[in-house]
Amino acid sequence: RFASYWHQIREVLQCKPEKVLEVGVGNGFVSSYLRGHGVKLTTVDNDSLLRPDTVSDIIQLPFPDNAFDVVTAYEVLEHMPYEKSLAGLRELSRVSSQWVIISLPDAAHAFRVAVTIPRIGYVQKVVTLPHVFGRRQPYAKSHEWEIGIAGYPPRRIREDIGKTGFQIVKIYRVFENPYHRFFVLQKM
Repeated sequence: RFASYWHQIREVLQCKPEKVLEVGVGNGFVSSYLRGHGVKLTTVDNDSLLRPDTVSDIIQLPFPDNAFDVVTAYEVLEHMPYEKSLAGLRELSRVSSQWVIISLPDAAHAFRVAVTIPRIGYVQKVVTLPHVFGRRQPYAKSHEWEIGIAGYPPRRIREDIGKTGFQIVKIYRVFENPYHRFFVLQKM
């Protein structure tokens, strides 16, 4: 799990933001780290017990348009019906001035390959296996959907993200935890 946190933090810092909105507080590790490194961060969650800065639903964020340089939602959207997650993604776009970074669970099986090649160096790659017998249900019981289960192929997810007003800048699966697929999105 720490490898996924590292990717979350790295992707935010690479955008060189002044103001960041984190949707979904989780255990607070990422927000604590970013704040500790000078990032002006606001947290929002629909669960007041997690003690976010703001309690709100993702589809009605109480912030003005373009209020944040970067908006993140890591392992959040799959916890709601798919159509609501797309509405949430449009809302993330509304409050972002430029970048949205999300991660979603990917149920597709994958091999991890790491090798050192002379004159090239260390190379690591996650190779996704096509589903011969597609999963019908998400791995996690709290998930409404996941990439790679029946009805949610990667192509559909990419196309639907594009329809919400984003250009996909980068997509990758975390080598140490291929269940997490990251999307770096730029507002169009």
